[in-house]
Amino acid sequence: MIRVCLVDDQTLVRQGIRRLLDLSDEVEVVGEADDGMAALAVIAEHRPDVVLLDLRMPRHDGIWTLEALRESGAGVPVLVLTTFDDDELVLAAVRAGARGYLLKDVTLEQLVGAVRTLADGGTLLRPAITDRLLRALREGASAGVPGADEPPPAPLTERELEVLRLVAAGLSNREIAEALFRAEGTVKNHVSNVLMKLGTRDRTRAVLRALHHGLLE
Repeated sequence: MIRVCLVDDQTLVRQGIRRLLDLSDEVEVVGEADDGMAALAVIAEHRPDVVLLDLRMPRHDGIWTLEALRESGAGVPVLVLTTFDDDELVLAAVRAGARGYLLKDVTLEQLVGAVRTLADGGTLLRPAITDRLLRALREGASAGVPGADEPPPAPLTERELEVLRLVAAGLSNREIAEALFRAEGTVKNHVSNVLMKLGTRDRTRAVLRALHHGLLE
């Protein structure tokens, strides 16, 4: 069972998402919060596998929450769930550590699939967002990209580049192992080497730096 926390300032929205997820036998909602400050306490108490986070909230919004989680070293994967299809806001969320992004009009199947992807260690970014990231980085809008002003990373092996491309596509270690016909432990080692060479601690930020340095062209 995948344990999830909901963070949204609208009570009816949280109740609706909870009722939707209650229909799944894969996900359990273990906590709720109505802003970022409350979210930190709920996440610390329940230690969920995935956080579903709204971006636009009064007081402490989604970006503040992501930055606070990053600084705390919580390490919990965050799926941004919002009614706003705002590329700039999503860019800010990804730069702050979000591992995925969905609009609130998704189906139960899509939402559970996204939660499962993040719980398995994958990422979930729509192709349009990836294109937007590439354009922004090519135009020099690299503020907030990990290592953007540092020298190019250490060269990656062909296998590491192959794994990096699959990480960028949102695959989990298990899915990468199946795609490459390798043991999951071997893939985990490759991912760790990629993160180390790119100088980052998480997969999303590694993809951002790889995009900046043209490793995923």
